[in-house]
Amino acid sequence: MVNYNTGINIFMNIAGGKWKCLILFFLSQKSVRTKEFYELIPGITQKVLTDQLKQLERDGLVRRELFKEVPPKVEYSLTDLGKSFVPVLNTMCEWGNNYAFIKGIEKDQQIYCDTFLSSQNEKKL
Repeated sequence: MVNYNTGINIFMNIAGGKWKCLILFFLSQKSVRTKEFYELIPGITQKVLTDQLKQLERDGLVRRELFKEVPPKVEYSLTDLGKSFVPVLNTMCEWGNNYAFIKGIEKDQQIYCDTFLSSQNEKKL
């Protein structure tokens, strides 16, 4: 496959993969501890979760904070760059909801990703 340095290729290198958008979605809602990801994303393995989080951290979208407690506590949150991805997540959620409506696909719930940004903007006001 030929690699082109285009916006869509760069986007797919950062956000592509089975779990990254879900990880970013849950982080758009609140900071998440490692253990919580397993409850939020059933089926993800420890290795895959660790790899995906490391990649998102390397790419500057996710911040990892280690609390020096016993046992150690690790919490993940979005960086400012990661928060800039939330409108993309919103567009994806909206498209998926519209698609489900058009195709008659039942959904568990209607979800939107802008909860995090809305609460952050309220704090600034």
